[in-house]
Amino acid sequence: MRARLLPLLLLLFAGVPLALGLLLAVSLASAEQQNVVVDRIDDTARFASLAQFVTARSEPGERLATLRRELQRYHDLYGVRAGVFYRDGQTMAAAPQGWHVSTSGAGEEAFMEALAGRRSHDPKQVWPWQRGRIVVASPVIRDGDVAAVVYTDSPTGQLRSRILHGWLPIAAGEAAALLLAVAAAFLLTRWVLRPVGTLDRAAHEIATGEFKSRVAASGGPPELQRLAGSFNEMADHVEDVLEQQRAFVADASHQLRNPLSALLLRIELLGLELPEGNQEVASVRAEGKRLAQVLDDLLDLALAEHSPADVRLTDVAALAAERVASWQPVAEQGGVELRSEGAAAVTGWADPVALSSALDAVVDNAVKFTPEGGRVTVEAAARGAHVTVDVADGGPGLTEEELARVGDRFWRSSRHQNVSGSGLGLSITRALLAAGGGRVSFAPNSPHGLRVTLTVPRDGPPVPPGDAESPAR
Repeated sequence: MRARLLPLLLLLFAGVPLALGLLLAVSLASAEQQNVVVDRIDDTARFASLAQFVTARSEPGERLATLRRELQRYHDLYGVRAGVFYRDGQTMAAAPQGWHVSTSGAGEEAFMEALAGRRSHDPKQVWPWQRGRIVVASPVIRDGDVAAVVYTDSPTGQLRSRILHGWLPIAAGEAAALLLAVAAAFLLTRWVLRPVGTLDRAAHEIATGEFKSRVAASGGPPELQRLAGSFNEMADHVEDVLEQQRAFVADASHQLRNPLSALLLRIELLGLELPEGNQEVASVRAEGKRLAQVLDDLLDLALAEHSPADVRLTDVAALAAERVASWQPVAEQGGVELRSEGAAAVTGWADPVALSSALDAVVDNAVKFTPEGGRVTVEAAARGAHVTVDVADGGPGLTEEELARVGDRFWRSSRHQNVSGSGLGLSITRALLAAGGGRVSFAPNSPHGLRVTLTVPRDGPPVPPGDAESPAR
């Protein structure tokens, strides 16, 4: 969003002073040239008044001599070539001597306009990078007719120098204005987008389970401040709803546990009165135990999502080896080889109890789905800023579609319905790790099976949502 808003503001803020500066530069150049043209017009008018009374071409009278002296002094003083020419182009008087009117281009056009009784049009604008000359021609009127033409041809070096020096303050002002415009665009973009970035961070944190995250409704446009307030109200409502849902699950699981235990006890007593090996009683007993396991898992899940994590520096490798040793008898009973690999000591930041429970759930699944004669490996390793524990089994594994759903509550693959379980174990694992800043991921194992990776921070504990130095918290 910044990449779209900032160029627009830069265009608006910088475009206006840039356009005004260009107009001012053009106006200054035009004014400087107009001053030169006006001076030349005045000069040609004075020479025309002197040449008006010069009558004979061959007789060098006093007036002609005066005109020639004035033209020579004018040329010596200003460096401007000037002359008075008869209608046929013959020279009446000119300085420097021997100079003639240009017979092509702007010079010829100006001379023809003066012959028509009009002062020549203003010459084209001269810019500092151009090497042009300014030509001005005026008619000499005698008895209502054009008797001669006064013609001046001026160099433009000084004019171009004055234009360039006049542009320097404009360029400096433009540079300052552009810097101010860029700074204003950046500040305005930051002011407008800071609440948006805060909202984005808060929304991401809530999406990742940090339901205490809120937005500080300060700064930015009033509309975004109201949006921040509405976002906080929504977050409060979502947190309340989730809290009520967790409380309901925990209460329901706890309240149903006692009547279910009483029911299972009565089933056991009823089984004593029936013939031994009754299939119906065995089926009811199995379903009752499965229901009890589901209730226990629901209670564990509610507690895992609600209880704060006690994150501390933990030897993850030693903890993984301990859990492997605890599950070794179960693996041996099923004919599965369970072993620990990797580094002997790797420290990371985790809740030891939560990580132990997560490892128990993952190793339990791995041993459960690995056939007799298979192997399950648990490997702890340091990878950059994280510590990982890979649990790889030799079971049937999961398809790509199933990998996308594994870890969802109550989800079980249709190929594993005959294996005992509630479908909540990996959900509990995910909740336990998320509370301490960790995560769980799933991938196929080679050549077959499933690889579950538990990841916890290595460099430092996760920042609690309420302690982060962020406006979103």
